Amino acid sequence: MPRYTVHVRGEWLAVPCLNSTNTIEWLGKEAVRRYMKNKPDNGGFASVEEVKFYIRRCKGLGLLDLDDTVGEALEDNEFVEVVIEGDIMSPDFIPSQPEGVHLYSKYREPEQYISLDGNSLTTEDLVNLGKGLYKIKLTPEAEAKVKQSREVIERIVKEQTVVYGITTGFGKFARTVIPNSNLRELQVNLVRSHSAGNERLLGVSLFCPCWLGVSNHEGSVTVSGVGKPLTPERSRMLLALRINVLAKGYSGISLETLEQVIKAFNASCLPYIPEKGTVGASGDLAPLSHLALGLIGEGKMWSPKSGWADAKYVLEAHGLKPITLKPKEGLALINGTQMITSLGCEAVERAGAIARQADIIAALTLEVLKGTTRAFDTDIHAVRPHRGQAEVAFRFRSLLDSDHHPSEIAESHRFCDRVQDAYTMRCCPQLRYSNYCRYLSCKLYFTCVCLNFCLKMVFAEREETISGGNFHGEYPAKALDYLAIGVHELAAISERRIERLCNPSLSELPAFLVTEGGLNSGFMIAHCTAAALVSENKALCHPSSVDSLSTSAATEDHVSMGGWAARKALRVIEHVEQVLAIELLAACQGIEFLRPLRTTTPLEKVYDLVRSVVRPWIKDRFMAPDIEAAHRLLVDQKASAGFWLVWEVAKPYIEKYRREHIPESRPISPTAFSLGSLRMSADDSHDHRHQNEL
Repeated sequence: MPRYTVHVRGEWLAVPCLNSTNTIEWLGKEAVRRYMKNKPDNGGFASVEEVKFYIRRCKGLGLLDLDDTVGEALEDNEFVEVVIEGDIMSPDFIPSQPEGVHLYSKYREPEQYISLDGNSLTTEDLVNLGKGLYKIKLTPEAEAKVKQSREVIERIVKEQTVVYGITTGFGKFARTVIPNSNLRELQVNLVRSHSAGNERLLGVSLFCPCWLGVSNHEGSVTVSGVGKPLTPERSRMLLALRINVLAKGYSGISLETLEQVIKAFNASCLPYIPEKGTVGASGDLAPLSHLALGLIGEGKMWSPKSGWADAKYVLEAHGLKPITLKPKEGLALINGTQMITSLGCEAVERAGAIARQADIIAALTLEVLKGTTRAFDTDIHAVRPHRGQAEVAFRFRSLLDSDHHPSEIAESHRFCDRVQDAYTMRCCPQLRYSNYCRYLSCKLYFTCVCLNFCLKMVFAEREETISGGNFHGEYPAKALDYLAIGVHELAAISERRIERLCNPSLSELPAFLVTEGGLNSGFMIAHCTAAALVSENKALCHPSSVDSLSTSAATEDHVSMGGWAARKALRVIEHVEQVLAIELLAACQGIEFLRPLRTTTPLEKVYDLVRSVVRPWIKDRFMAPDIEAAHRLLVDQKASAGFWLVWEVAKPYIEKYRREHIPESRPISPTAFSLGSLRMSADDSHDHRHQNEL
């Protein structure tokens, strides 16, 4: 018998349908009837017939025709929503689809699998799992280890041994011994009590007047707390990383329960996980408890099929059953730093991507400002043998070497009276090296230390459990604080280059890169936006890991604040991406004033990419969509190759330059001559690629 899950004024109702020829209107009326039946005052309605409503799908919010039959319009167990006319949306309304859910219009269930063993997951793997590109399965070795560790737990329970978290309470209650008859309840209570996050008004998309004030509707507030839910991508990363840790076989979880968790991941059934609430002490207890809460069929859950709904309905819609926790399994699910680490892995990957593309944007700006490549000479960077510094200098040479990629712009100022460029152009390799070091060390740390380690230790070979401190989030918190500081510099120097592009006394271009200045303001406020983002980043770069507040009645007397370290690192990176998007637009606009001259081939390809989504500014226009379009060029990936778009355009030229060992172009510098030979004409002594700067 087909059945549909219908959302009416904050309540989810299961409505069976005996006849597939029943109409959508019938389904709506039947749902309203059941809603009224559950309310002491019939929900404020005299009869079903007086209720005027429309119906839409929870997924995508598409409206349904009331005259269509349910058999034609809906799939079995589909989630729909009755919206009653006259209801008003609450200002606290959280829609049934999370932020960024437009990406799921193209969601396809993956066919490929990643095998997890708890030891070999990489940051790239985790980000791809977050994007829904793979399903998960365990290796045979991991399955064997999970079974062995579970046998230790079963023996402890059978022998009634006193072991923390298995037969005792938690935290301050560690000395309270729990009878065997209550061990399952202990684990459920642990998950419920630690789910201190916000599910308030989740999915209440009916426009009900009662939501504007205090409501006494059942279920209107399930738990107290703060924080928007994590996006589906981040929730999936968090869940995948928890599975990876459990796969190591040191947590004591049963293979049966772990397989249920994997099935939920593969079906993209994602619990509501608030972004705030962890101090990173005994792991990320609050967010991981919300993760576990959904898996046991309580709280809220989201899937591409259902949107937000009660967890038990979402699981059932995918043919899954809620997990029944056995002794120790609640603790196994919630004790870890997977919130910090999963967000940290995203930060690491995005930082690396935007850093590579920052080199391309800076090279384009240098070309527009008629700068020199002499500062990127190999010998300069060999004297200070830092790998990252040398690599950045190489990229600049590969993009700007006009002997191999002829640049009419470079030739136009081959001889000039300037000696050297500003630091934000000349010192890009040195400034980027610091960022490179922090990125590389953070990536190495997350790959080697954070992704593949376990917390509560169940040593099967010793038949023993040991409580240690591997759950503490200090390591990833420190790494992410350093990463934020390092990547911020990309925006700081980018904003200074935007200033140079917009300032006619520095650029020799029209003020704010627009004709008829005064009538048009051009990039005036775009630069202000960049300055504001850079200033905000300065505050966000204050290390969160230097803070600590004692929690859990002084049992957890030092905490890492790693959750905030991860979230603010991501915010810093997003600001960096936006500032560089503005610089990219400004540099391309600067080229318009140098036409018909052309730049090097790789930089022309970058220019063409930008112009494919943003046209030149002839006069003022609404700029926000253009900044967003440029931002997307920096953050969107080409799925087939895994490259970010701007990087993808330039990378073939960089790699060809590297592969073919193209000799470095070195125009003779006047400083190579004797003092006597320097008595030459001013025109001959000033090579615009500023040869005399050395």
